[in-house]
Amino acid sequence: MTSTAGSEASVRERASMRDRGKRDLWICWWVFPVFYTLFGVIFVPLTRVMPPPRPDVTADQITAFFDAHSLTIKIGFGLLMVVIGGGSIANGLVAHQMKRMSISPVFAYGYIATLAVGGIPGCLFAGLAFLTATFRPDRDPQLIALLYDIALLSFIGSLGCFATQYLIFALAIFLDRNRILPNWMAYVSIWQVVTELMAAPVFIFRTGPFAWNGAISFYEGTAIFGVYIACLIALLRKAIERQPADERVPD
Repeated sequence: MTSTAGSEASVRERASMRDRGKRDLWICWWVFPVFYTLFGVIFVPLTRVMPPPRPDVTADQITAFFDAHSLTIKIGFGLLMVVIGGGSIANGLVAHQMKRMSISPVFAYGYIATLAVGGIPGCLFAGLAFLTATFRPDRDPQLIALLYDIALLSFIGSLGCFATQYLIFALAIFLDRNRILPNWMAYVSIWQVVTELMAAPVFIFRTGPFAWNGAISFYEGTAIFGVYIACLIALLRKAIERQPADERVPD
């Protein structure tokens, strides 16, 4: 019994030492769920961007929307400007695991670059446009409507960079012989590519499933994105647990 207890204690001690050796990775991993939780709070209850308000409204209705939610929009998007860097840490953790794969590091660099470019129209434009609309509420309603359209078309319709990001990620997983992430995650990523392309008609339709608040352009893509993020968080945790503390990752 004493020998068994000692063996178990030794295993726990070695596990603790391994975790301390990967403390930086665990800090980055915890940023991931915290950031996306804040992201949800900002975009859903505070700013009302998710689900998106209707595109088929008049300038006066848009002005009334900003008047009704001015304070929470300022709080929400002001908070976004503070925490937006958390997304970079989360994406860097994904790129770190990609560099452990038996593929060229170009895949990881491409993944980071597409997100860096896509995050500007896909996230920051919406925040800046909404904050600008609430900054001077006495502006011409037509200008307020212009900011409203820019924000939501940018947020829902920023397609190319994100579709490329998901495709790069899927190809990296398929080509990896080290099995850092399971192949089924690549198929989830490919579904993300499909949903990005299905949102392309938001620039044409103001009503129906292909409008920016439609069942296909928004709700379907958002549901699959939620699954994607949940799977990614869980799989990154497993990847960090399996990763040797003294492993050298290629530059």
